[in-house]
Amino acid sequence: MANGDAEDEITLARIEEFEQNVGKHQAIIAFSSFWGEQTFPDHNLEIIARHGSIPLVYWSPWDRPYRQNQKPDRFSLIAILAGKWDSYIDLWADGAKKFDRPIFVSWGLEMNGTWFPWSGYFYRNRSWAGSQGASHVTKNFAPELYKKTYRYVVDRVRKRGAKNILWVFHANSYSFPSENWNAMAQYYPGSNYVDWLGLSAYGVQFKSESWVTVKDALYYPYKNICALDPNKPVMLAEWGVADFPKVGNKAVWLTEAFKMFASQFPRLKATVFWDERWQNEDNSFSNLRVTSSLESLEAYRQGIAASSWLAYPAIQKSESHPRPHRF
Repeated sequence: MANGDAEDEITLARIEEFEQNVGKHQAIIAFSSFWGEQTFPDHNLEIIARHGSIPLVYWSPWDRPYRQNQKPDRFSLIAILAGKWDSYIDLWADGAKKFDRPIFVSWGLEMNGTWFPWSGYFYRNRSWAGSQGASHVTKNFAPELYKKTYRYVVDRVRKRGAKNILWVFHANSYSFPSENWNAMAQYYPGSNYVDWLGLSAYGVQFKSESWVTVKDALYYPYKNICALDPNKPVMLAEWGVADFPKVGNKAVWLTEAFKMFASQFPRLKATVFWDERWQNEDNSFSNLRVTSSLESLEAYRQGIAASSWLAYPAIQKSESHPRPHRF
């Protein structure tokens, strides 16, 4: 589960509420760690570990107030590569090493979109990139810069001895803009820097959108990310669907998704449901929570009731790569 309402806050009460609703202990619990806080999230990690779950941390190079659709801030990829945030990376790495239990880390997620300040979309502005000190701003500058920064962060963390981190390359299901230079494959930093392949994949999220079928939401993105490496396990690092009965049936959508997981996604070994409800500018609500209706909750409960969905993570602390089990 991921608690979308407060991305960087974890409470045992919220975890237990979700588990009571869905009828199963959660093997993975996700939250965000923002660079703007300049801290290591030891408190959140301890809550999750003591609960018997493995953390998934969305480690985001993002400054306050964490608004989407804004240009790169002080944590720009160029600034990171220039070494301006080495001390913070070291602090985070030392905290992870001290924690000494497995942690999934998704650094710079959904880079092939347009909403986060590290998105390749912003770095296509060559004049802006040049003003920030970048040289040789070529056609493939944006994805190459991302890959270089990803490797820089991973190398520095590993050098500090944080070998318990399982790095997740976490792309959005579809690229925006949908152009060749922005394809998820362009951002892949290489298999030496990635332990798991991750996706964000959603059904409909807003009332104004047309209904998105399970196949359109999941099938093609799964094929695309599997093509990056033939052996890496895959996780849905974020997934969900809003409840708009006049647009489509959420309960049916969830049922179909679980069927597809079992029958068509053999490399899918973990999923993290984004459990959030928010108010839109038109005063409508996008309700992705499993409890959005009794029917949706029952569909989710039945989906994860199968024995193939583990209640506890099957990862040993000493393993650099987890055994392939479905969480």
